[in-house]
Amino acid sequence: MKHPFDSAQLKKRQRKSMLFKSTALLMVALALLFLVVFLFNIASKGYSAFTQSYIYVTVDFSKIKNNPRVAIERQHRRVISNTWIRNLPNLIKENPSLKNETKKLWALANSEADQYIKGHDNKLKSKDKALIERLKKENRIKRKFNTILFTHGDSQMPENSGFFSAIKGTIMTIIITMLVGFPIGVMTAIYLQEFAKDNRIKQFIEININNLAAVPSILFGLLGLAIFINFLGMPRASALVGGLTLGIMILPIIIVTAQSALRSVPDSIRQAGFAMGLTRWQVVRGFVLPLAMPGILTGSIISLAQAIGETAPLLLLGMITFMPDAPTLVTDATTVMSAQIYTWSSMPQNGYIERTSAAILILLGVMVTLNLLAITLRSRFKKRFNL
Repeated sequence: MKHPFDSAQLKKRQRKSMLFKSTALLMVALALLFLVVFLFNIASKGYSAFTQSYIYVTVDFSKIKNNPRVAIERQHRRVISNTWIRNLPNLIKENPSLKNETKKLWALANSEADQYIKGHDNKLKSKDKALIERLKKENRIKRKFNTILFTHGDSQMPENSGFFSAIKGTIMTIIITMLVGFPIGVMTAIYLQEFAKDNRIKQFIEININNLAAVPSILFGLLGLAIFINFLGMPRASALVGGLTLGIMILPIIIVTAQSALRSVPDSIRQAGFAMGLTRWQVVRGFVLPLAMPGILTGSIISLAQAIGETAPLLLLGMITFMPDAPTLVTDATTVMSAQIYTWSSMPQNGYIERTSAAILILLGVMVTLNLLAITLRSRFKKRFNL
């Protein structure tokens, strides 16, 4: 029988260790490569959506009357946004002195002209391309920061479509999600971990909670549709219904992470509190919960980030609807960022391609920010309690 410290055996173990380490490093490198390729592909398609093309044109306000299009030169109408042209009468209402004047204004280019100016695929006719080239030489074309993307809702015209309704709807939905999920989840975890007796009923509940954490999210959408809309009669496609559904969806995750955080607190702290004559609730409230809070917050914020990216359950609730106006109440019909991305990705116009990628970048930015917030809060709590 060979000695366990035989040189040949040691070399064989070292080779296996090096092979495992090299394989692990290769997998990490591949994962990073895929991530870089993904981000580069999205960024290369979406960065141009943060600017919008404008064309310097002459507008004869005296010709508007019943048809605003006649106020623009015929050749320029083909490359100007119809939405911008239809809005010309509103300019006269805001400033009546324009009624009989001729002004030169920066007009919003339509989607196809904008795509051509940015060098993307487009369906612009050759004569319109020649017109744009001539306007470029005359310095009558420029690109501005696309405020429309952050101040407008969805539109049937790509150049006039924005992400504001989806952003506001997401904020309202997530607020309700956290108001429902966080307190119920944390309180449930505290009871199961600190107060409930360790019997078969508790074990049965914990097993089912762990199973619910692995249930496909679309099933929670069916649950929300059946209970909140069909049974309780809540307004369809509203932030209220979406928030309640997502709140139920993240409950198992919050409960599991909160229990793990509470379990990580040493029992010696509990015993010290009992030795001082404190009740169990006083010990939990004054010592255990503050020490477990970093883990609880981290799990809650990460589950919130997951909820922001969910689409399947919200599709069943009707939150994929066309939404030009931002909601004002939680009972108003709305959409969310993930559903808006899904809608734009299915549109045939080329202008929606870059807007889809830009929306993905915004959503990724929100999720990364939430994860950084979780890390920051965890770090601060650790420093505060010297963990």
